[in-house]
Amino acid sequence: MKKNAKTLKDYQKAGQELYDRLHLSTYPVAIHYIQTEKDIPEGVMRPSVFGKKMALCQAFTQSRRWGISVAMTADDNFCTPSSGFHQWANISKEDLIESQVRQGWHKDAEAEKTRINAFFDLLGKEGLDQLRRYCGLVCSPLNASLIVPDTVLVYGDGVQITHMIHALSYAYRHVPFSFFEGFAESCFKGGLLPFITGRPQIVLPGAGDRSFAGIGEHEIGIGVPGSLLFDLLENLFKTGGAMNIGYPNKTLLPMDLDETITPGFQFLREKMKGK
Repeated sequence: MKKNAKTLKDYQKAGQELYDRLHLSTYPVAIHYIQTEKDIPEGVMRPSVFGKKMALCQAFTQSRRWGISVAMTADDNFCTPSSGFHQWANISKEDLIESQVRQGWHKDAEAEKTRINAFFDLLGKEGLDQLRRYCGLVCSPLNASLIVPDTVLVYGDGVQITHMIHALSYAYRHVPFSFFEGFAESCFKGGLLPFITGRPQIVLPGAGDRSFAGIGEHEIGIGVPGSLLFDLLENLFKTGGAMNIGYPNKTLLPMDLDETITPGFQFLREKMKGK
């Protein structure tokens, strides 16, 4: 083992610490990409074993809300476009574009072509070659994870995610730079892109996330390369020193108010004086 290398127990402890310090309502999710089905640990639930299928965003929900470890491959995933984008199935770019045209998410075939080409350009040839080595993923609640995560996906409210952005940006080495289109956010930006690019991504849950995965209307997320988790924790709540807004959020309260603020308050104050 390399000096200072982190163990699975270190990641589990860090997952609990992140959960506790940010008062998260759901567990951070550990995502690990597998090269063969033999890489799936014992005790992991796999939908296809039960004759069922799920979407990747649903698997993440199983982990973060129910504490379940889930394995997903193309055989387990009913969201066929995400299997295609992940390169888990031998699907041509033309067929991928056509599948999205039929969904009607964007104006026309040209819009879909532009969108999908931009995604593959973002990955680059090296990223695509790397993707093709994998056939699926395993996700677990980080504090009880069965695997060392390639990516950590966290959902929370705006203040919780802001604190994580502040921590990642504290030394200004791991600033998230994200694009938003409202589709495939948790599976691409919550898991895949941080793994391939090594950069954190903000997740604005998309149509499928909201429809299938039970992601709350107030929730947003962040995908963080697993290797950055410990930097994040080290710098959590350091921004601004004593001025850090903390969690729960420390807002400024106006302290120079009195009963004259409203006519009703003032009326009752005069009545109280008369008593």
